Amino acid sequence: MASKPIVTLDSSLVHRLPESSPTLFEAKKRKNLTFEAIAKEVGRDEVAVAALFYGQAQASPDDIKKLSQVLDVPAERLESQLAGIPDRGRTMDMPPREPLIYRLYEIVQNYGYAYKAVLNEKFGDGIMSAISFSTKVEKETDEKGDWAVITLRGKWLPYSRF
Repeated sequence: MASKPIVTLDSSLVHRLPESSPTLFEAKKRKNLTFEAIAKEVGRDEVAVAALFYGQAQASPDDIKKLSQVLDVPAERLESQLAGIPDRGRTMDMPPREPLIYRLYEIVQNYGYAYKAVLNEKFGDGIMSAISFSTKVEKETDEKGDWAVITLRGKWLPYSRF
């Protein structure tokens, strides 16, 4: 059982999400599981599992099998709903209106050029991949309170000359 409320599907997003999202979120709610708990069973990072729930990542056959087992959803149903290539990026308007997502957007607005300058000095002319990419979310606590630590790790892709 989760000690804090678990995240469920915001009904205002349903029209923008694949049919697998309600299936996955309803099972998550029924089982009262966090993304962290599901991730441990599936063998993936919790952000990667949440991305599967929102249709922002492609599920492997092994992911589908394990999700079926942990969520008690027939594998055939998940196979049919999770088949194909994800249609990423359609979940939200830009700029985002949800406050937490907006704050992430605001970080890039305020510090984007600073990140770019430092990255270019360290790596040269290029971009950080969001495809060859990993991320994790951690909680850090000190005398000043709780801190969210978000790590973004992307392969550096130098621009090629042509």
